Order: sequence, then structure tokens, then C-alpha cells
Amino acid sequence: MAMVMQGIAHWPRHSMAAVGSSLGGFYATWVAEQTACRAVLLNPAIDPARDLEKYIGEQTSWHDPQAHFFFRSEFVQQLRGLTLPELTLPERYLAVIAKGDELLDWREMYARYCTACILLLEGGDHALSEFGVHLPAIMAFLGLD
Repeated sequence: MAMVMQGIAHWPRHSMAAVGSSLGGFYATWVAEQTACRAVLLNPAIDPARDLEKYIGEQTSWHDPQAHFFFRSEFVQQLRGLTLPELTLPERYLAVIAKGDELLDWREMYARYCTACILLLEGGDHALSEFGVHLPAIMAFLGLD
């Protein structure tokens, strides 16, 4: 996250936005809290430290099962350090949450962002396969329509 903050250090806070899906939604929330920018969260991870702890050790890459990497316990600690207790200005957030998410519990997402703007989708999936249908609402929220 230090690299992210360094990379966006000179971005105009009043007009920038963070957008992230799954773990990226967790990170986008952290960036938005640090910068007071808007954020769009697509099926955001709520407690990635808890969810990823079981993967400590050697793993294979999802895109290339021949590629191996080691997921270290320090990564879980870093995620815990980025966990925020609450949203300071929930109106800055749009959470797009699919009830059909097969990886993350939509109820956790909804509870975390219940004071924010929420687009709650019946069905759907973790990848938000119907993303294009929701793009106009996302663009409007960001003031880009």
C-alpha cells in the first residue's frame, strides 16, 4: 500500500476515485479512507486476513498451475493492519454486491457497507459477469456519465 500511496501522491483528491473487485475492493476502501476520494467496490472482500490465512504456504497460480509461489504469514498480518473499523464518510462509497457470489458472503459485504450506496444484485457471481449492465450506475456515481 505504500507503493500505491506513493504512486497516487500527486493525484487530485477531489476528482480521483478508487475502484476494486474482491481483495481490490478491500484495498480501494483503504485508499478511499486515506485520501477521502470516492470508491466503487465490486463484491469487496471484508476480512481477507481471516479468509486467506488458510492459504499460508506454497500455492499454485490460478492462471498457471505450473507457477508456484509462497503465501507468507506476514501477508496476513499486513492485511490485518489495513483493516479499518468503520467508514468515515459512507456516502463516498458505492458497493456492488451480488447475492450469488460463490466466494464471499454477500451478507458480510452488505453489513460492512450498509450505510453506503449499495447496488444489491439478485443472483450474479463473484466475477460480476453482468458488469456491463451496471456500468451506467457506476459511472453516474463517479460523476462520469
